[in-house]
Amino acid sequence: MTQTEQVLAAIEAGMAESTARWMEFLRVPSVSANPAHLEDCRAAARWACGQLEAAGFAAALRETRGLPCVVARNQAPEGAPRLLYYGHYDVQPADPLDLWRSPPFEPVLVDGPRGPRMVARGAVDDKGQVMLWLEAFRAWHQTVGHIPANITVVLEGEEEVGSPSLEPFLTANMAEFAADAAVISDTNMWDIDTPALATRLRGVIYIQIDLKGPSRDLHSGLFGGSALNPINALTAILGRLHDSEGRVTIPGFYDGIIPPSAEELAQWRAIGFDEAAFLGDIGLAHPAGEAGYSALERLWARPTADLNGIWGGYQGPGSKTVIASEAHAKLTCRLVPGQEPGRILASIKAWVGAQLRTIPGGADATVTFSGEGGGPGTEISMANRLFAPARAALRDEYGREPLLIGMGGSIPVVEMFKRVLGLDSLMLGFGLDDDQIHSPNEKFELRCFRHGMRSHARFLGALSAGW
Repeated sequence: MTQTEQVLAAIEAGMAESTARWMEFLRVPSVSANPAHLEDCRAAARWACGQLEAAGFAAALRETRGLPCVVARNQAPEGAPRLLYYGHYDVQPADPLDLWRSPPFEPVLVDGPRGPRMVARGAVDDKGQVMLWLEAFRAWHQTVGHIPANITVVLEGEEEVGSPSLEPFLTANMAEFAADAAVISDTNMWDIDTPALATRLRGVIYIQIDLKGPSRDLHSGLFGGSALNPINALTAILGRLHDSEGRVTIPGFYDGIIPPSAEELAQWRAIGFDEAAFLGDIGLAHPAGEAGYSALERLWARPTADLNGIWGGYQGPGSKTVIASEAHAKLTCRLVPGQEPGRILASIKAWVGAQLRTIPGGADATVTFSGEGGGPGTEISMANRLFAPARAALRDEYGREPLLIGMGGSIPVVEMFKRVLGLDSLMLGFGLDDDQIHSPNEKFELRCFRHGMRSHARFLGALSAGW
């Protein structure tokens, strides 16, 4: 029996204990967004610290300008690969509480259509996925006596509020986090039977547009037809954001885009993605978006521009015949690898200004911008030395080739690791689309939990063998 086989047998034998520890972690209401739970967040960090120590690590709580990071290191054989494992111990607020079928911080195993599932806040995001590699570490340490990689762990407590303290902490301690690559489990599989490695992440930028016209709100009978209406002007401008083919009309918006590889496109086209079912689940029947691309290409490899809020004027019941003096809108753009956030933000500002000048009376208006920020999309190179052993581990565990998928959302830490530490990341996730992340009744399938632990254990064995 190989060392990896011994570790897998230990995981199987210790499944009940692993599940019990997972439930302990979930009982801690580590909601970083709520100041009332700051001590709970620290309690979760201390709990994780103790678990890492039990897995053979030297671990400590390290203070940041906000909540502490857990930093841990092990001792591995000479010449072993160096990995940085990242996760977060904080969770989203549980609201609205009345929609939960069980208390959010009292984890329960319930029967589902695919077997038992754990229901609790943080079940999958990210406590459940952190436990996958933590339990794999424990099994290697207790079975073989060491983990076959030099591992540094960083667990933060502010991911759910934007990670404001992580980058300053990494920057101040860069030498401590030197590694060959980072490993992150905070993504999904394709489905419960098909593993996946994420190779592309969309970035995001956001900006608020504020348009001011008259010096005060005006009576629409006395001034309508003569005075500029800022709501009319702003909606007219934003109505030009897309052309009839669904393309964004901002000049330079598509400059620099890095297209997916031929291997990625071939896999996506062979998946047989059912767009009708995808839309049907949200009560829609007709696809929207940029013409000329498949649904998965639009979700994973094409950028978007979406209005997330627009307001101005009277919002109360009944009518009020007023021309409001101001109008406002919030705009976000999902970006793909190759697009530069700063350049696109500048282009948006220039485009809004140019459009305003074409509006009758627009010369009297002033436009300002606020709340801008965001980060770029990320391409994860398949030349990364971790890719081959990760694919082999998933193939051995699931009996099928893992898919190379994109992610429509953003994981800012991937870009942060690349920019600050110069590290590529391996996105080795085991969530599912229906796990109800950030929603009531968040869950993680026990089947995914088991295969995830085993996959991480296999990955470490495969990595050390081929290094």
